[in-house]
Amino acid sequence: MPKMKTHSASAKRFIITKSGRIKRAHAYKNHILNKKSTKRKRNLRQTVMTDETNLIAVKRMLPYA
Repeated sequence: MPKMKTHSASAKRFIITKSGRIKRAHAYKNHILNKKSTKRKRNLRQTVMTDETNLIAVKRMLPYA
């Protein structure tokens, strides 16, 4: 059986915690920031846990994490 390949883009975006949950960053924080409020941009800085509906797909992309 050959080794499984890690999805490189996903490895850069997701971090698996010790409890097995997956942390991710918010989107919409790269450009066109003028029209976004300061409060909104501040809240986008925080990391958040990936939704349950996407857990299986993300874990499949990160077989060795």
